Amino acid sequence: MPEAALARPVLKPGQLYIDGGWREAAGSATMEVIDPSTGAVVGTVADAADSDLDSAVAAARTAFERGSWSRLPARERARTLHRVADIMRERVDELVAIESLDVGKPVTFSRPVDVLNSADQFEYCSALAQTIDGSVRDTPMNAFAYTRREPHGVVGAITPFNFPLVLSSNKLAPALAAGNSIVHKPAPDTPLSALAMAAIFEEAGIPAGVVNVVTGGRPALGEAMLRHPDINKIAFTGSTTVGRIIASSAGQNLKPISLELGGNGAQIVFADADLATVIPSIVKGMVFNAGQFCMGAPRLLVEASIEKDVVDALLAELTHVPVGDPFDPNTAMGPMAAERHLRNVEKYVALGIESGGVVLTGGERLELNGGFYYLPTVVTGVANNSRIVQEEVFGPVLTVQTFRDEAEAIVLSNSTPYGLAAGLHTTNIARAHRVAAQLEAGIVWVNDWAMLDPAVPFGGVKSSGYGRENGHEALDEYTRTKSVVISLG
Repeated sequence: MPEAALARPVLKPGQLYIDGGWREAAGSATMEVIDPSTGAVVGTVADAADSDLDSAVAAARTAFERGSWSRLPARERARTLHRVADIMRERVDELVAIESLDVGKPVTFSRPVDVLNSADQFEYCSALAQTIDGSVRDTPMNAFAYTRREPHGVVGAITPFNFPLVLSSNKLAPALAAGNSIVHKPAPDTPLSALAMAAIFEEAGIPAGVVNVVTGGRPALGEAMLRHPDINKIAFTGSTTVGRIIASSAGQNLKPISLELGGNGAQIVFADADLATVIPSIVKGMVFNAGQFCMGAPRLLVEASIEKDVVDALLAELTHVPVGDPFDPNTAMGPMAAERHLRNVEKYVALGIESGGVVLTGGERLELNGGFYYLPTVVTGVANNSRIVQEEVFGPVLTVQTFRDEAEAIVLSNSTPYGLAAGLHTTNIARAHRVAAQLEAGIVWVNDWAMLDPAVPFGGVKSSGYGRENGHEALDEYTRTKSVVISLG
């Protein structure tokens, strides 16, 4: 059923959330919030200074050392995180409207994918909180040896613009489950859900100082987080370019980090695949969130014998994808999140054409209400070494390549620097297992795309980063192991 109509929210000026209270940024600096579906300014939020960050880190450090959360029994932390999930579900309409306004994604997807999935994440991590334990180690020493899993302390979470609520929840929920305190810096383009969640954390009973939110548009603010001596661990999702800078800084400061970076996934379609499931999967992989999806599938690899059938069916299906106002429940694809992202997509399509590519559909802006819209675009005839194939376009653009056999398909899929997601379509179960084992990716989907759940870990290899979100593996990112050895005489 289509999503019920929602009104665009009226925004109050956003403030920083530090030590359990709301405050203006130093000097009362602000930055604008833009509705990407119209290009209009719809509000302002605080633009934090380094002194505001220092205050947030000091509050997080004090809260951690006080132990009001870090030393709370795991069962109590679990109950509080479950309350967070319950409040999110009670306020689902409010959160859906905020996320759709901020990012431009259709309300039809914001409800299940962003809000309800994030609530599920907090619920799942409430259960995980009660599984954190160590183990007794059998040694030949005359000693009793055991391990403890302890929180890092203060976690600095830096999150991106494309899935602000989901990718924040993927960090904050397990970090809180493990007993850490948090300083959260959301992307400057999409800060609204982070502020809404701060109010929910407060209502749920998370103590003052445990979660702090600093909004800001200055690159120096993120750099200050990396260098800050009282931040013990950094969790980052964003571009590979910035990820390399973070990794270098973390190495210099010996600070543990987890990095979920860019992606450039390919869907491999073998000749024995069921096109009834293939075509919707291809469409999902290229237009979901207007292609602003690090685990998207901007590359299509088709067995040569069925290329025409697949491309013809795909082009026919794309004519039925409604592009428009994200608050219209019939819309399937909204705008890009910002003007600069739209210009970046235009650049890559132009590069594809320059390198011999042919645009089969799309390839241009959609002029609508002043918003940042780009039509779903399919480009064929591109060489594997072209930039539109090798680099992350991050928009609703799909390149089409063919292969002759299984071995060539695997080589093409693995041929980019990225390794976040990959997929294949086949009715041959042996091939599915065989090919999945050889694809260089943190997650592989078979006969569908973007099947995600809080229980299923994901993360990158190669230039897509390291560390895992979701699943019980996420707790490994937010705890450290301590060994205790007690002499028995």
